[in-house]
Amino acid sequence: VARGIRASISELYPGLGADLLDEILPKKDPGLVMAKCVDHVNLLVVDKEPLFFQHRDGPWYPTLRLVHRHPDAFAASTWRTDAGAITFVLSGANIMTPGFTHPDGDFSAPVPVDGPVIVNAAGKRHAMCVGQVKLDKAEMVPGKKGIAVDNLHFLNDGLWQLPKIDETVLDGVHPNGSVGVAESEESRRSRTGYSSTFSSL
Repeated sequence: VARGIRASISELYPGLGADLLDEILPKKDPGLVMAKCVDHVNLLVVDKEPLFFQHRDGPWYPTLRLVHRHPDAFAASTWRTDAGAITFVLSGANIMTPGFTHPDGDFSAPVPVDGPVIVNAAGKRHAMCVGQVKLDKAEMVPGKKGIAVDNLHFLNDGLWQLPKIDETVLDGVHPNGSVGVAESEESRRSRTGYSSTFSSL
């Protein structure tokens, strides 16, 4: 399973390179686990830190904390909006086409429909969200409206507020992949938006 995940991530983000991928996802690392969350979301966790997430059997998306540490590795999957989109994106809104077709926008990176994309804003150093492309680039022309990118993970959302998986959760992982959770499921979901069942990879 771990080998297949590494291969998928390497194909999606070739800028990581073999050495950096080995650093991020060490081979045969006992600290590499999969957290199965609510709403069919999986988290790829290394040494208690979520690094990638996946919805159902879709592509693996990097967390913003990982992107901020290695922005060049994800440059080939990065688009930029105008600064006017920031407030909306950070409230969880999807990104509309005019944000990219604006003179300050840039969607030149070759990301296909349904592919993962990192989104920056003009004048800002760090990415503000990770999402999924919903509109073919050929249709993204000035004057075009509609959603260009589904906003899946943005600064200060539940995943951002989960820089480390609680030790009480990881320490409760059993050999069968189930988990003993000190915090109630309702409390955890309310606080972070994530449930937690872990299995080693």
